[in-house]
Amino acid sequence: MTDTVTGVSNLITRPDIGTLVSASILSADFTRLASDCHAALDAGADTLHVDVMDGHFAPNLSMGPAVCAAVRRGAPAAFLDVHLMLTDPTSFLEPFAKAGADHCTGHIEVLEDPVAFRDRCHRLGMSAGIAINPETPLEVLDGVAELFDLVLVMSVHPGFSGQSFINSVLEKTRALSARLGPTQRLEMDGGVAPANATAVRDAGCDVLVAATAIFGGDDYAASIEALRNGGGS
Repeated sequence: MTDTVTGVSNLITRPDIGTLVSASILSADFTRLASDCHAALDAGADTLHVDVMDGHFAPNLSMGPAVCAAVRRGAPAAFLDVHLMLTDPTSFLEPFAKAGADHCTGHIEVLEDPVAFRDRCHRLGMSAGIAINPETPLEVLDGVAELFDLVLVMSVHPGFSGQSFINSVLEKTRALSARLGPTQRLEMDGGVAPANATAVRDAGCDVLVAATAIFGGDDYAASIEALRNGGGS
């Protein structure tokens, strides 16, 4: 699958190419956003993760379509993985598609019609993800998780980068991994770092989102390699 708007090959729909590391720009230096994005990609990051928060669903305000469009202009060949932590994610799909998003994920906690969200993503040329918060029961994804290109498990509470990883979500992650098909991806977002990367991958995740673990250090390449193939236990 190739994004019909940006022309970028869709890495989410290619699980055969293995584990992806997604650099969350929430922890990038916004005074040099384009150069930070290029530095992460040059160091081995597969995608750029754009965390969008509205101050309602998540207790913080972050970036909107204009920032996504700026990232697209600054890194035209990058795959942009947009995470919509919003009370009404479906209404923002078209603005983000126009801004250059290749993929959008919405939260099961607020989506009244997840299938309509997925179908709208696909009609706009994007792949579609469904996310679940740490405290949300896994049962809410019954009959839903299997319908999406990607399932995202939050391993912190939505809102801020730099939070500590919630280890208890790994049980939920393992259960989800057992339910997904070979063409679906499982993503972890929140506090993912080299120290827990092995546990995250062993739980079945093949997309690891990292913010502080990449942009908060001096050696992006070493951090990305540890997230993809190394890490603690």
